[in-house]
Amino acid sequence: MMLGLRGIPNVQGGVEKHVEMLASKLLGYGWDVEVVGRRRYLEDRNAYAWNGVDVVPLWAPRRMALEAIVHTFLGVWLAAWRRPDVLHIHAIGPALMTPLARMLGLKVVVTHHGYDYDRQKWGGFARRTLKLGERLGMRFSNGRVAISKDIAETMHARHHVSMTLVPNGVQVTPPTGEAGILAEFGLERRRYILLAARLVPEKRQLDLIRAFAKCDLADTKLVLAGGAEFETPYVKEVRALARDVPGVVLTGFQTGDRLAELFDNAALFVLPSSHEGMPIALLEAMAYGLPVLASDIVANQEMELAPDEYFPLGDIDALASGIVEKLAAPLSDEEVRERAAHAEAAYSWTNVAQRTAAVYSALLAK
Repeated sequence: MMLGLRGIPNVQGGVEKHVEMLASKLLGYGWDVEVVGRRRYLEDRNAYAWNGVDVVPLWAPRRMALEAIVHTFLGVWLAAWRRPDVLHIHAIGPALMTPLARMLGLKVVVTHHGYDYDRQKWGGFARRTLKLGERLGMRFSNGRVAISKDIAETMHARHHVSMTLVPNGVQVTPPTGEAGILAEFGLERRRYILLAARLVPEKRQLDLIRAFAKCDLADTKLVLAGGAEFETPYVKEVRALARDVPGVVLTGFQTGDRLAELFDNAALFVLPSSHEGMPIALLEAMAYGLPVLASDIVANQEMELAPDEYFPLGDIDALASGIVEKLAAPLSDEEVRERAAHAEAAYSWTNVAQRTAAVYSALLAK
């Protein structure tokens, strides 16, 4: 049973994408998988099957600070009733419930997806709670997974625990050419810059819009593909600034063929974020062979991009210069193919599932 996420399929978020791909791949290794999601994000209010994975909608309060923790609390009690062989909790906030799960006799694996207490949206109390969740998850879980080398090393140093490194994966679905999203938003192939991310402060959409405005690109647009679960002051500021800067297009959350079409036709992918665990959207851009620009935070640097594909976090002028330089020197067809092949070979969801299944098997063998 997997817990700690909004749900699957086609639900916005890195953890959600991770679980969606992992759950379906685990079926091939002989595991039955049940994903407990938050009811309001799911396709149906009743339990249903998706690609062989059982999806269970469970109520959660519609409040940003309470949604995850209350849902996880209820999910742990559901797990105590269902008695799965392994309860896999994703992210350090939900990991706050690890001691309860252990007290109820469950075997628990926790995946650390990133230092969520560094997200700009949280206040002091929330940050302290998330740090407590990290500590309890690391101390009381039976198995621990880190999605990046930095997280694995930091948890070993900070909490003196062993971690299994299982990076995120990538799988590219070729667009059918029939989604129609380019025409819908007035976009032309290779005439737009793309960022696919939720509208939250740590993704730094405001930085990207301001840098784009400095570039003065008359024939190129900026596409921000992503939505928001809550109407926060940051979301309102992004929308207001986007209205004021010509060429900025807000598409809302996109998935499936529509998102694939956006990736496949972009001229450049930019990820200006201040916080990442291991950026799936950046992996997807690389798998489509796109040139990229990313902030120089540790999580992005683990992707081992070329030096000219990084810019200093928050440096609007450097980002603007990087955009202009990248658009002036597009990749050759051969470079596009090489980049795509490398990403798909290095970051396979099949490999992610294989490593995760090994963690489960080792746990059950004890």
